[in-house]
Amino acid sequence: MSSSSDRSPAVDVRAPRSYEIRTYGCQMNVHDSERLAGLLEDAGYVRAPEGSDGDADVVVFNTCAVRENADNRLYGNLGHLAPKKAKRPGMQIAVGGCLAQKDRDTIVKKAPWVDVVFGTHNIGKLPVLLERARVQEEAQVEIAESLEAFPSTLPTRRESAYAAWVSISVGCNNTCTFCIVPALRGKEKDRRPGDILAEVEALVGEGVSEITLLGQNVNAYGSDIGDREAFSKLLRACGNIEGLERVRFTSPHPRDFTDDVIAAMAETPNAMPQLHMPLQSGSDTVLKAMRRSYRQDRYLGIIEKVRAAIPHAAITTDIIVGFPGETEEDFEQTLHVVREARFAQAFTFQYSKRPGTPAATMDGQIPKEVVQERYERLVALQEEISWEENKKQVGRTLELMVAEGEGRKDGSTHRLSGRAPDNRLVHFTKPGQDVRPGDVVTVEVTYAAPHHLLAEGPVLAVRRTRAGDAWEKRNAAEAAKPAGVLLGLPKIGVPAPLPAPANSGCGCD
Repeated sequence: MSSSSDRSPAVDVRAPRSYEIRTYGCQMNVHDSERLAGLLEDAGYVRAPEGSDGDADVVVFNTCAVRENADNRLYGNLGHLAPKKAKRPGMQIAVGGCLAQKDRDTIVKKAPWVDVVFGTHNIGKLPVLLERARVQEEAQVEIAESLEAFPSTLPTRRESAYAAWVSISVGCNNTCTFCIVPALRGKEKDRRPGDILAEVEALVGEGVSEITLLGQNVNAYGSDIGDREAFSKLLRACGNIEGLERVRFTSPHPRDFTDDVIAAMAETPNAMPQLHMPLQSGSDTVLKAMRRSYRQDRYLGIIEKVRAAIPHAAITTDIIVGFPGETEEDFEQTLHVVREARFAQAFTFQYSKRPGTPAATMDGQIPKEVVQERYERLVALQEEISWEENKKQVGRTLELMVAEGEGRKDGSTHRLSGRAPDNRLVHFTKPGQDVRPGDVVTVEVTYAAPHHLLAEGPVLAVRRTRAGDAWEKRNAAEAAKPAGVLLGLPKIGVPAPLPAPANSGCGCD
């Protein structure tokens, strides 16, 4: 419970209050955080300056429950904020997301200085709960058991002016033994196709030129509305939206990856030649124990069909090493699939117990040192393949969408960075003319590294776009805001369809 001594009656509640959101986990959480930011700004809050590090009036944790030590990280961060809150009258702390959905009342018992706990199904309640906690001077814990409003109906403060997530479904109907997400996000619920396309058209009208269709199991879209081809129809419909240059999606499930989806990818001009297809394991025995409803032959068959239809497609994956009961022979089957599939990248994870999942109590838990050794062998193999596949790009002429915040060394190297159609990251020489995030440049690849490409020669062409205009307009408006409430430049940038290694493995794919 928050005591009355934590708050001062002298606080002017009419003055704009600042907020900071800390996001953990998968792309769904990143998109939810955009909704939370939109809700708070709609309620009159302003984004805290970049690097405020807990000095905002409201700090929101959007949590992930996947990793074994997720709760330890949360309580460590909450403990760090406790003395700051004690010295700052009126400060509030809110915890939402999957860990909040799972732990509920436990959070305020372990961290009684938390003001609000809300779940994955009622993110729209955050401003109301914050105000209620302020007025009643006690913690508010409200966890809904089912979705109250589809997230896309809520206000949004998007992190990118030129690229956007578009959620097409929430929840998941799978029962993978390593995953707790379905229990926390609920059964799959699909949006109406017309609502999705209306959102996409509205985004394009605002200057967005790239969208990523988002779902826990994105290509199962249609199961809730009784149409097995709904996802491929949606892809094709996106191809008819004027001004939409790039369409991506994440993350699909091999079980639902049908031939009509491959055909739609190949035949829709703005569907990008890139696919993130989680493997998890190459062993049929392990896949069965994981309750993954496909086997090695089925998986490799999909890869073969995609490459036949889209020769330049870059295919990436997720792999778990050391699942309970995994033998050396099972692991060799995973290495075999990696060699056959020749992934552009693989996001690899050492199995860790997800509390509340069937796998956490399975026999045959693998010793840490064995998992580590296998993990290192897998990473070494994939690094070799990634480099070989990237070297095939040298000499190719590519159109890049200029990205923001993707090249950490761009300032010192006098380069800019962009994403190729297949989502490869390319660093290129800064041209003489001004280019903005969202603009498109044409370059020739001159060098390949395992995780990026270089275009060291002059830029061959620059195309200024409506997306670049939108980025410029947005940043000019933010720069004009009063000092002290600057939003700063967005730091997430293009919502890439690939999960970043530090934020992946949510088990929802």
